Amino acid sequence: MKVLTAPIFQRISLTAVLIDISALAFIYLVPTISHLISLPVYLIEPMRLMLIIALVHTTKRNAYILAVTLPLFSFLISSHPELPKMMLIAFELSMNVFLFFLFAKKIKHYFPAILLSILISKTLYYIIKFGIIKLTFLNTELISTPIYIQIITTVIYSFYLYIFLKKEIELK
Repeated sequence: MKVLTAPIFQRISLTAVLIDISALAFIYLVPTISHLISLPVYLIEPMRLMLIIALVHTTKRNAYILAVTLPLFSFLISSHPELPKMMLIAFELSMNVFLFFLFAKKIKHYFPAILLSILISKTLYYIIKFGIIKLTFLNTELISTPIYIQIITTVIYSFYLYIFLKKEIELK
């Protein structure tokens, strides 16, 4: 058994494990943190924040894992967001990762790569969400976080990634 599991554990970095645990804990604690500090922490897009941190400090594979598991984890522990929205968020975050690595290879500059990947994945999210709302699978407003806050967080997260990724990352 040691022979079968050793290669798996050799490929998982301690940094990735710590970031993943922190990401899950943060998502779990967002409602409590919001209540304690009397600020709506959910407006800073905590799942995207954790995804950006994973993109900077771990691997592409780990970023994909978080893109899918954070919305799923939130759904499983709190039934929020609703199932269709949870699937939509997982799609959006996965698309964000995919587009970032695609644009980083093509453009070869991290700031426009992450900025475009966030903007395009958000646009796809809102187009699909609009369709889901019209089909009455989701009873919610189209835009729940004000656009200006989304713009601010997008720019901040893009700068964070750019600043920390001046060194080479795995673009495979």
